[in-house]
Amino acid sequence: MKIAIIGAGNMGGAIACGLAASGEYKAGEIVCANPSVGKLDALRSRYEIISTTTDNLTAAKGADMVIVAVKPWLAEGVIKQILGAFDSPEKMLVSVVADTSFAQLREWVSQSKSQPALFRVIPNTAISVGESMTFVAADGATQEQTDAVMSIFSKMGETMLVGEKMLEVGMILASCGIAFALRYIRAAAEGGVELGCPAAQATRIVAATLKGAAELLLQNNTHPELEIDKVTTAGGITIKGLNEMEHAGFSSAVIRGLKASAGK
Repeated sequence: MKIAIIGAGNMGGAIACGLAASGEYKAGEIVCANPSVGKLDALRSRYEIISTTTDNLTAAKGADMVIVAVKPWLAEGVIKQILGAFDSPEKMLVSVVADTSFAQLREWVSQSKSQPALFRVIPNTAISVGESMTFVAADGATQEQTDAVMSIFSKMGETMLVGEKMLEVGMILASCGIAFALRYIRAAAEGGVELGCPAAQATRIVAATLKGAAELLLQNNTHPELEIDKVTTAGGITIKGLNEMEHAGFSSAVIRGLKASAGK
């Protein structure tokens, strides 16, 4: 399958790198289009199999799947620019543009020669290292097309098929969630420095610990509190630390942050 990625910014570039790093594609099967040659050169220097162009339509015409990864205010213009590429019902348009509904996408492609299957995909930046939590919603797609999209993004992390209404929640928990998790790592590392651990070492310790905590939940399919109970002995140092964090509003602050991101 040939894939075109329109946009080589943080997300478009991350997807291109994730696809290339998966080892599933040959030269010519991934093409990335972007107006900035510098970003394209950076991609090509990192992965030789990625083809590049500054012409969006040229990239889209030769692709079975077109992934649009541009800023929301550019999406309509870019999609209308590549309408000529959608000349077959087998073609798929995948939008990773935030806050762009299926209704909007369907309106923008209404003048294309053939209506493409539409997908809204919300990955996070960990897709560049094959560890994204990605959400996929489909509109007007066959099961085969949906399976193809799920398969592609599953090569770069965990993928979940959801309804469109669930995408916003997924974006906050997983896409914004990357920043939230990293802020915890920074805070914990700073605490480690205060306790006498060198900064770089503290950061690595906390990051590896967070990765291990996540694997406990994913592999054991358990509730966080069950795993917490395993390390909180009566009168021990762990429960003292947890209680102090809760007194400072730790859980409340996380929930309030999530709701603020959702505008609630």
